[in-house]
Amino acid sequence: MAPHLQDEVYASSLKDPEAFWARQAAQLHWHKKPSRSLNKTTKKLKSGVSHPHWSWFPDGEISTTYNCVDRHVKAGNGDSTAIIWDSPVSNNKERYTYKELLEEVETLAGVLREEGVQKGDVVLVYMPMIPAALFALLAIARLGAIHAVVFGGFSPPALAQRMEACKAKAIMTASCGIEGAKGASSYQPLIERAVDKSSHKPQRIIVWQRDQLRWDPIKKDRGERNWQRLVKSAKNRGLKADAVPVKSNDGLYIIYTSGTTGLPKGVLREAGGHAVGLNFSIKYTFGIHGPGDVMFCASDIGWVVGHSYIVYAPLLAGATTILFEGKPVGTPDAGTFWRIIEEYKVNTMFTAPTALRAIRRDDGDNDFFEERGRRGGLKTLRALFLAGERSEPSIVQMYQHLLEKHCADGAIVIDNWWSSESGSPISGLALTPAAGKDFSTKQRDQPPRMKPGSAGKPMPGFDVRVVDDDGNERKPGSLGNMVLGIPLAPTGMTTLWEDDERFYKGYLKRFDGKWIDTGDAGMIDQDGYVHIMSRSDDIINVAAHRFSTGAIEQAITSHPEIAECAVVGIPDSLKGHLPFAFISLQTHHHEHAAVPDDALFKEVQKAVREQIGAIASLGGMIQGKGMIPKTRSGKTLRRVLRELLENAVHGEFEKEVQVPTTIEDADVVEVARKQIKEYFKTKGGLHKATETRAKL
Repeated sequence: MAPHLQDEVYASSLKDPEAFWARQAAQLHWHKKPSRSLNKTTKKLKSGVSHPHWSWFPDGEISTTYNCVDRHVKAGNGDSTAIIWDSPVSNNKERYTYKELLEEVETLAGVLREEGVQKGDVVLVYMPMIPAALFALLAIARLGAIHAVVFGGFSPPALAQRMEACKAKAIMTASCGIEGAKGASSYQPLIERAVDKSSHKPQRIIVWQRDQLRWDPIKKDRGERNWQRLVKSAKNRGLKADAVPVKSNDGLYIIYTSGTTGLPKGVLREAGGHAVGLNFSIKYTFGIHGPGDVMFCASDIGWVVGHSYIVYAPLLAGATTILFEGKPVGTPDAGTFWRIIEEYKVNTMFTAPTALRAIRRDDGDNDFFEERGRRGGLKTLRALFLAGERSEPSIVQMYQHLLEKHCADGAIVIDNWWSSESGSPISGLALTPAAGKDFSTKQRDQPPRMKPGSAGKPMPGFDVRVVDDDGNERKPGSLGNMVLGIPLAPTGMTTLWEDDERFYKGYLKRFDGKWIDTGDAGMIDQDGYVHIMSRSDDIINVAAHRFSTGAIEQAITSHPEIAECAVVGIPDSLKGHLPFAFISLQTHHHEHAAVPDDALFKEVQKAVREQIGAIASLGGMIQGKGMIPKTRSGKTLRRVLRELLENAVHGEFEKEVQVPTTIEDADVVEVARKQIKEYFKTKGGLHKATETRAKL
């Protein structure tokens, strides 16, 4: 059987990456065209270690904002819709053409320049899902500055930590966010407490005043400024800023991702590779080609998915992006996503399995989807993309059936695998694989068949392999460590923000620089499909938000009564997983009681919420003495605890678990098993434990 077109495109990207990516780079505007696509070198660290390094389009100069906005206006597409804002939580809807977007962005860039932001500076963005957030990112990039977005809702300590790490010159924020039915939530105390806590003080805090809740007063002596007043003054004076080109390998943005030590890692995205890779992926993988095409990415700009497929990729293509401020349920109901598809004639949608679980919980019979489908309202939808965590086959199959019944011919559910580090899908199914052969084509060749439970096939530029713990490749169908060959595709990172040593230690050292360690475990089957089974570094996915066990453990052990803890993920029907803690107390008056008293649990829960955020709230907590297994070198064996816990969820308390030979004391596993059994017996199972969590 002849290989599928996607397989041919993938093979060509690995065989001759220089030629492959040169063709894609030619689709963009370069202020200085690169003479070559790829440069492979060796980087020597201060520690004396050398490791492979690479750079994409190394001598090119580019402006991402120019390619996202100015280029389309100059091409005559200024009247095409760039952004649709739909906010059921504030009862607002707005549209911006590319011409209007250009005016907003070049004016705001002029304002930022007057407020002291220059090329190479870092601006921290802490915003809700409103158009001003997109204006901010594009204006920052227009000046050749670097943005670092922090999810609007992170706690002051987490925000302060990122503020210090990137040494932000300024903060762009809003007076409030709106959390569904909860209403407006003020950002003012969060920002002020974070600034007070941070050793680095930004010079400016530029505040977008929302009608629902004002930031009051604006304290000019603290560098606070009213965003709307600055823009109004600039427009009256005709103040604008032209696009400032940067070198291809200069930073466009920093995005912080959880680290296994509890300290966030600043993934640095380079300007040239990012623009080329996303411009390719939005057409090839997501089937969005230009004016008239509509992309709905139901994520948040605080996450890498939002960076890539709410902001940059659709605008690079000259298409329409939907900015949604709301929830999949409760704003006002479980049909809000399907309303958006019908109202705006969406072609491609991208969301997390967590959102679909929430919808299924509230609308088990899919009445909202069926209602709009029967009247033909969903016929424009060509694909439903899922990412953020593993999608269980049952939900993939259910939505595949619905798409076949009510959406465009050939409509498909596509699960894909990627990370903050990759910047775009590492694996998936290409909605328009012909775009890999002829970049300009809109020909809709059928993607490879969908295989529920898999994350599709490797994407161009990502050399995906499965290896054992010694770095040796495993046979198809064998479970192992998911690794990537060097170089990564152009959207992938090449280092961490001002921390080359940590980049090496975190991604290259484990396999001696031969492979990049993704931290995921899985397999590649006989047909070449990638299956991601779990995180191998114990990072927990909660509703598509990634949290480090180290960070949660740090919050828990800040409680004076707790001597030690280990955090793992426990399955949850709505959010995929919830953090679950095993704790040992400083004193052992209750060492035989697996269930801690309510007062202690509430105090620990409060510490987690304050130090990390409410989304990281614990799903449960077991206490005991001598129940946290460790290796002889002192490493906590969280994987053993997680397996015991997952068995308990299914009532299989006595089921054997895999215990590594490096364990210091195997008897500890049986102590943990005994405490887990007592906990579930007392709590009445996971349902009761989750109920307790919800009430706190």
